Amino acid sequence: MKILSWNVNGVRSIIRKGFEGFVGRQKADILCLQETKARPEQVELDLKYHAYWNSAEKKGYSGTLILSKKEPISVARGLGQAKHDREGRVLIAEYPKFYLVNVYTPNAKRDLSRLNYRTKEWDVQFLKKMKKLEKKKPVIFCGDLNVAHKEIDLTNPKANVRNHGFTAAERAGFDNIVKAGFLDTFREFNQKGGHYTWWSQLNRARARNVGWRIDYFLISKSLRRSLKKAFILPEVMGSDHCPVGIVLR
Repeated sequence: MKILSWNVNGVRSIIRKGFEGFVGRQKADILCLQETKARPEQVELDLKYHAYWNSAEKKGYSGTLILSKKEPISVARGLGQAKHDREGRVLIAEYPKFYLVNVYTPNAKRDLSRLNYRTKEWDVQFLKKMKKLEKKKPVIFCGDLNVAHKEIDLTNPKANVRNHGFTAAERAGFDNIVKAGFLDTFREFNQKGGHYTWWSQLNRARARNVGWRIDYFLISKSLRRSLKKAFILPEVMGSDHCPVGIVLR
C-alpha cells in the first residue's frame, strides 16, 4: 500500500498545474492533501478515488482532503471539539488494519500570535486524540505539522531558533509525539541532512535547496514491521511544499 501526503497550497491551483497527471503516475492507494483552500463544489477532479473533504468555515483557507481508492470503513472530520474544528484541519479515515489521519497543524504565525494556541492547546488535544484512536487499532498520521523537529530538518537552524516553525515550544510538541510512541517514518530510513519538504518562495530558496522538513508521516510502533519505505519527492513542483510518502507491506 502506497500513501502520499502533500500540502498543495490550493487544490484548484495544483489541478491547473497537472495534479491529475501526477496522481496517475504515482498510483498511490491513498492521497492526503492539506491547505486545499476550497469546498468540494468548487473543484472538478476526474479521478477514480473516493474523495473526503474537510473544508474550513472561512472561504479560501486551510482545509484537508483524502483521496482513497478503497472506501474506508468510516470517516470523521475534526478532533470533536468546536474550537479546533472550524478550520478543516483534520480528517480521520478508518481502514481494516489502521486509522489514517490527515492533519494540517496550525501555523504559529510570523509574530508568534498563535504559538500558545498551537502548542498549549492544539498539540495537546491532537496527540490525545491519536492515543485514543490507537487504543482501538494502529494509527498513521501525516501532513504539514508546521515544525522542523531537529536542527537536521532545516538549512539554517541557528538563525531560526526564535522563528515560527522552530521555536522550543513547537519542537517540544514533536518530542511529545515521539515520547508517546509514534515513529517519524523518514528518519527510520534516512538520518542525513539536506532533505526538505518546504522552501520559501523568496531568493531562489528551492533551487538552492534552502528548506525545511515540516511534512511527515508518523506511525504507531506496531506498524514498523509493515513499513517498507518512506520518501520525499522534492522534484515534484506545483506548491511551495513537495509530496512525502510511505509504502506498507
